[in-house]
Amino acid sequence: MKFQSYWHDTAPVFAGATQGPVEGHYDVAIIGGGFTGLAAARQLAKAGVKVVVLEAERVGWGASGRNGGHLNNGLAHSYLAAKAELGIERAVSLYKALDASIDTIEAIIAEEGIDCNFRRAGKLKLASKPQHFDAIARNFESVHREVDPDTALLSANDLKSEVGSPFHGAMLSKKSAMMHMGRYVAGLATAAARHGAVIFEQAAVTAHKNGNGRHSLATARGTVSADHVLVATGAYTPPVFGYFRRRIVSVGSFLIATRPLTDAEIAITMPGNRTCVTSMNIGNYFRLSPDNRLIFGGRARFSATSDQSSDAKSGDILRTSLLGIFPQLSMVEIDYCWGGLVDMTKDRYPRAGYVDGVWYAMGYSGHGAQLSTHLGMIIADAILGKADRNPLKGLDWPAVPGHFGKPWFLPLVGLYYKTLDRFQ
Repeated sequence: MKFQSYWHDTAPVFAGATQGPVEGHYDVAIIGGGFTGLAAARQLAKAGVKVVVLEAERVGWGASGRNGGHLNNGLAHSYLAAKAELGIERAVSLYKALDASIDTIEAIIAEEGIDCNFRRAGKLKLASKPQHFDAIARNFESVHREVDPDTALLSANDLKSEVGSPFHGAMLSKKSAMMHMGRYVAGLATAAARHGAVIFEQAAVTAHKNGNGRHSLATARGTVSADHVLVATGAYTPPVFGYFRRRIVSVGSFLIATRPLTDAEIAITMPGNRTCVTSMNIGNYFRLSPDNRLIFGGRARFSATSDQSSDAKSGDILRTSLLGIFPQLSMVEIDYCWGGLVDMTKDRYPRAGYVDGVWYAMGYSGHGAQLSTHLGMIIADAILGKADRNPLKGLDWPAVPGHFGKPWFLPLVGLYYKTLDRFQ
């Protein structure tokens, strides 16, 4: 078994990084070489802007290369809850932004010729308990009527042709998609560089100064200056940007991938070949990979650490969860086990905008794979002075009380959600 992201291991390595010292002046400096940063860099470079990307490791090293490979439309919350919390206008705007984000990714893939196995698969929100289906049905009625007619409510009987495990029904979101995340991020980086963006890898930002209308960003390889800065680092935000560290809770998310399944195994496990997520608070998400592995993930442990030891412990928990849902795979080997950090906000809504002299987009709370490309381009357009399309503009973002970068409270949060799952 490899303790490595399947997406990293099965994708081409980006070969377009700039070598030599980090130096020069740029119109825009972007911190973070994931989907957000690279999409913004491509957008800016296409407009003739002199742009640099500073990536601490290599492109796609963080959440963009460590996720479950889902491009799900809809909200992380129920739409009903979003209306109650945000008001109907913003809830609809955010829902439609997630729809548009998948259209955006599809368009980029076609325009840039990126080979990444993109496919409109549809997403199933699976009811793990009978009472969960009642809640899913209420949410579906509002979504289907008000914002997304490309949805359907499936009964437990309908699911027999979709998933080889008993669930109590599901909501199907037909616009949702999937792709190979590693191939996409390498292709996105290649496209950004081809349009003129300068991309430095192994260039972690260690200091930031802002004065006289000019930013200075120091790395171990040198210093650049820029007129504008976009922070696109999410859960991997460096300590130098304390404003965001106090508002982002980094939570571990862990995954395993089986060996490639046979046609017979697919037929009894995932015949519908969609993206799936269960309705538990500490639930699971799963899909088939392009080479027919079952990629199965979840918040196996409430930890802000992702290394081989932590990933291995979480992998054991996920293996147990996988067999609880698909006992028919008990003899199937696990080939990959990996983890990464998810940038959660307290209310689980993303944030994007301008504060303290810098632009930012982060806090995707588990929906970054689909939204980040789109939001990165929206912020790039705002930097260019184009019409503001930011669906999150003006959304208040208070700091998490008692949080300064290390989420000491995660075990308590995990205990809370485990209790909810036991009694709800």
